[in-house]
Amino acid sequence: MKIIDEIINCTTEGYPIDRISGSPEDILFLDIETTGLSPKNSTIYLIGCAYYKNGTWNLKQFFADRRGDEEDIVRAFILFAKDYKVLMHFNGNRFDIPFIQFKCDRFHIENVLDKLESIDIYKRIAPYKNLLGIPDCKQKTVELFLGIDRKDIYSGGELIKVYKDFLIYPDEEKYEVLLLHNADDVRGMFALLPALYYHDFFRMILQQKVIIFKTDSPVYPEVRTGFSIDEGSDNENPDAVIDLPIRAMKVQANYYNDIDGKQKEEILMKVSLPDVLPSSIGGSADGCFFKAEGDSATIRIPLYEAELKYFYNNYKDYYYLPSEDQALHKSVAQFVDKTHRVQATAATCYTRKPGQYLVQWDSVFTPVFKKEYSDKTLYFELTDKLKQSRAAMSLYAVHVLGHIIERA
Repeated sequence: MKIIDEIINCTTEGYPIDRISGSPEDILFLDIETTGLSPKNSTIYLIGCAYYKNGTWNLKQFFADRRGDEEDIVRAFILFAKDYKVLMHFNGNRFDIPFIQFKCDRFHIENVLDKLESIDIYKRIAPYKNLLGIPDCKQKTVELFLGIDRKDIYSGGELIKVYKDFLIYPDEEKYEVLLLHNADDVRGMFALLPALYYHDFFRMILQQKVIIFKTDSPVYPEVRTGFSIDEGSDNENPDAVIDLPIRAMKVQANYYNDIDGKQKEEILMKVSLPDVLPSSIGGSADGCFFKAEGDSATIRIPLYEAELKYFYNNYKDYYYLPSEDQALHKSVAQFVDKTHRVQATAATCYTRKPGQYLVQWDSVFTPVFKKEYSDKTLYFELTDKLKQSRAAMSLYAVHVLGHIIERA
């Protein structure tokens, strides 16, 4: 067994490392090389890891330079890893960690990796590959998406033969090739860290706590993103603040002709993002579109000019007037001729209102309007007052983005 230790010229400036851990000394980057995909029939011949010490990042490699060294390098690595708190890797949850676990069980070694927080870059971004616009989340694909064009002389599979040849005829050239490939994979994870910006962004949107926004309120809340609060306006309440991960910067109406030549109207929103994204992304769902680039995103949402219905909950307290096609409370409708009124049902207990409407998928904005009682699509009225509320438009941007992300 050989243990190689060297300082490497790597940096975490591309991504704030404190989001991973309060101290870089707690983090251990991991990548292994094996003679096959199955731990039952294959061996680990090289374990590479990066760690922070004395103000710089270091690379440590545990290399099985002779047959039968596998147990030694696994033991040595586990002993080294026991003092760390966070394990960083790419697809390690499915390959590296189970592989090491199998070997620990075989050699009766306590697997301390179970006690470390496992951060799998692959797992964090794989659910969003459609939004990233990539066909898969292989390491090379993600690297190209981030603008990293790393040249691999050998693939992991090709190196298996190189290693087997090395065991028979050891020489410096094969030795250097084996170590260099693993070292490049470990170094490459530092370049992959900015991919976590996408995970952070999507998670902030999807985990936004539920906020009910009353559009008919006399005053609206202010919006806060991070530590910044908008300057109050006449219709905003400085004592009511909602925290959102993004902020609407500009909202405007846009007219266009659809594929059939029919004029349509939409809302264009430009929102600021909490981070600068390395590469542009985008997605769509139910006629809504977004594209994010750098520190901002543009969102397009259909705007409907229509007459929709507001349904009252307590329909037993209402009469329905067929000739008027609306419901009135019994305290008023009792004066209407009995031949012109009937007991309202849940489906007929409504009032109609023409206006401009935006779609929503939960009752975030109230009052809620629908086309018919049984419809699952919900709407809210976009009033001039609401258009001027940065809090309302920011919350709606979060709502739309969350819907698109969930359906990606």
